[in-house]
Amino acid sequence: MDMPIPNAAIVARKSSIVARLLRILPADAVISDPAETRAYECDALTAYRCAPMVVVLPRTTAEVAAILKICHEEQVPVVPRGSGTSLAGGALPTADCVILGVARMNAVLETDYDNRFIRVQSGRTNLSVTGAIESDGWFYAPDPSSQLACAIAGNIAMNSGGAHCLKYGVTTNNLLGVTLVQMDGTVVEIGGPWLDAGGIDLLGVICGAEGQLGVVTEATLRILPKPEGARPVLVGFNSNEVAGSCVSDIIKAGILPVAIEFMDRPCIRATEAFAKAGYPDCEALLIIEVEGSPPEIAEQLTRIKAIAMAHNPVEFREAADEDQVKRIWLGRKSAFGAMGQINDYMCLDGTIPVSSLPYVLRRIGEMSAAYGLDVGNVFHAGDGNMHPLILYDANKPGDLALCEAFGADILKLCVEVGGCLTGEHGVGIEKRDLMAVQFNPVDLEAQLRVKDVFDPGWLLNPAKVFPLDVTAGRRAG
Repeated sequence: MDMPIPNAAIVARKSSIVARLLRILPADAVISDPAETRAYECDALTAYRCAPMVVVLPRTTAEVAAILKICHEEQVPVVPRGSGTSLAGGALPTADCVILGVARMNAVLETDYDNRFIRVQSGRTNLSVTGAIESDGWFYAPDPSSQLACAIAGNIAMNSGGAHCLKYGVTTNNLLGVTLVQMDGTVVEIGGPWLDAGGIDLLGVICGAEGQLGVVTEATLRILPKPEGARPVLVGFNSNEVAGSCVSDIIKAGILPVAIEFMDRPCIRATEAFAKAGYPDCEALLIIEVEGSPPEIAEQLTRIKAIAMAHNPVEFREAADEDQVKRIWLGRKSAFGAMGQINDYMCLDGTIPVSSLPYVLRRIGEMSAAYGLDVGNVFHAGDGNMHPLILYDANKPGDLALCEAFGADILKLCVEVGGCLTGEHGVGIEKRDLMAVQFNPVDLEAQLRVKDVFDPGWLLNPAKVFPLDVTAGRRAG
């Protein structure tokens, strides 16, 4: 993946830029020692690395505004960073940039149960949002697999989802408002603690913009009362395609589980060795969770079991107690870490129509054989958000390039069947050069003009999302 050549004139001014930043920030909030900036040289897409020029770690919206004002005056690119868990290279630095990390901005600012919202600083981790309210019987619905570590800022940037997005939606469906700092330091409030803000839907533009339009410092999030009850079932199959057909039939039947998760044999075996969740050794596994009152749960599971049995599963296991519930989910939540223990991998997240699952799974298997690279599939099957994990050897010359080509073909397949390049990981640098597969030049130009309005100098995360040859003129001023 190519990145722009660093601006030597900016790098030459590093000491004066650092001096200006130190005048507005405490010394521990500015990191300029090259040995220390290496901690920020990549995000979770670790195949690509570049240490930034400077890292700043503000604690308030006012500090963020002051930082951006200085960088705007100095014409220094800024790469916003949450927890650095992006799998698409969304927080990958350049050697002439300032990384603006919001990890220290993690406070709960307001909780309102009557109006069902919580307001937090954007560096707060996803899981800790629920942690702040669960003792009162509430929760925050989006739950990415990285929820223990990922920040709300990154969730907003990439429009993250999670296992329970089938029923509750992704970040955009649970985001009510943001405090946004624009590149010139202007602070604006967008949306607010109500169901539908008036005027232009700028919140819909900000969510999923990958930090290209401004830095989100505070977020107002929709919270929900905990359901009366929930119960997952585990269903094993001897074919990926049959498991995909089962998912499609459940959705076609009008049943809305809270989650339908898919894992194939490579992921099942790696996860079982890692987490020992007690999964059966089969070709494909579905985790299907329903919720509601006991009669509602029983009725939904009866219908789901009837559909599953028509596909001849090798196992149908219903959680009998809380320990079994936790064990069923333990494996799924451990899948990415488990796969990382056995191999280097690249994780994709193309999204497809649920009805295309059987065909796409078969084609991925065929492409895997053609490329000579194994694939582990683990994904949110209910909404078609796929996460193929392409296994490769980072130390073997040519393997990364082969992996990238294979990944590009999978994402092209997703678009071909009526899906899109990304469901929740974002475009970043990983899918940047594939944007023309999904969007024609007119579509791309419309998106570029939106960025022109918010960031005329193209200083915010400028090397991401759009092909570099398309944005070259804008980035050059």
